[in-house]
Amino acid sequence: MTFGIFETLAFACLVLLLGFFIVKKVSFFRNYNIPEPVVGGFFIAVVLYILNYSTGLSLSFEGSLQSAMMLIFFASIGLSADFEKLKKGGKPLMIFVLLTGSFIMLQNIFGISVAKLVGLNPSYGLIAGSITLTGGHGTGAAWAESLTEKFQISGAMELAMACATYGLVMGGIIGGPVAKVLLRKLNIQPTKQREEQEQPIEMFENPTSNRRINVRNMIETLTMLAICLAGGQLLYESLKGSWLELPNFVWCLFIGVIIRNIITRVSKYVVNDHAVDVLGNTGLYLFLTIALMSLQLWQLEGLASQVLIILILQTVLVVLFTMFVTFRVMGSNYDAIVLTAGHCGFGLGATPTAVANMQAITDKFGPSHKAFLIVPMVGAFFVDILNNVFIKLFVSYLA
Repeated sequence: MTFGIFETLAFACLVLLLGFFIVKKVSFFRNYNIPEPVVGGFFIAVVLYILNYSTGLSLSFEGSLQSAMMLIFFASIGLSADFEKLKKGGKPLMIFVLLTGSFIMLQNIFGISVAKLVGLNPSYGLIAGSITLTGGHGTGAAWAESLTEKFQISGAMELAMACATYGLVMGGIIGGPVAKVLLRKLNIQPTKQREEQEQPIEMFENPTSNRRINVRNMIETLTMLAICLAGGQLLYESLKGSWLELPNFVWCLFIGVIIRNIITRVSKYVVNDHAVDVLGNTGLYLFLTIALMSLQLWQLEGLASQVLIILILQTVLVVLFTMFVTFRVMGSNYDAIVLTAGHCGFGLGATPTAVANMQAITDKFGPSHKAFLIVPMVGAFFVDILNNVFIKLFVSYLA
């Protein structure tokens, strides 16, 4: 059964509302800070898996809507990236970039090593490494064909999609529990600080806005987002195959950064951060919901036991690295906990998962401006560049 764009949107909204309802009613998800889109989307994915197993029926959702929501989210990150704010990232931002690059290297070395130990072609360790876990479905699809040609392996595309699916699910699941352990360690209790504030404070934590959202500033914000999406897609198509080739969401983010900072410096117009936040978070939540409810979990049945071993060990590696390295290096404080949850998100899944992980924590324990300044930019921009550079190095080494 195939759903069109409107049916997909309606179904996704209902699934997301279901996620909010389940998290509100089930204390386990609240206690371990599992994001609502992950709860609702994965619940429906399991229901559809059971339906497929028992009746053979499968549902197919409109993929363009998921892509559009992802691009809106990344464009909103760009529109929120005022250079004056980015300067505040300073040394912690660079430290987190170095941490991320170090982990990508470790993830690939670990994947290749375990693949050799279980008797697989080392290239399978790359597929079950940063190609799909840090890179996600897009990077997995992009590299699958190349790996098939270089290493004469079979089923690379199917394996990449299955590994990326595993990572997307686990990235949204482990962030909350990891943060829970660290919160207990520092004895940090839930706060009502956010609820008591009349106005929100930071992007993706509901930024401060002295202007109410109305039709005009929503249209203005939509116009900027649309320019980001159109320009990002144009650059992506134009530079495909060149040394400047980057995923379209990176270009959307980059154009957003340019628009925000040009407007800020050459005009008196003030970007309504609250409107950007509302539209960006809407894109984030719908993207995650559609991505998870669209998971064909029966694909995971095709994972060879050796590859599944690699993925499970990679999950353990992410948990250990974030708890004992990311948390400590970033300061062993509340901001470091939120950063750690975000690192869990894009270390296994994707940047939207990272942001959702962090939101689940800050909604309950209070804001972390440092984390929301660093993680979206690093996860959306630096990670993709670093990952592709390291993948090329490892592919050349194995070849």
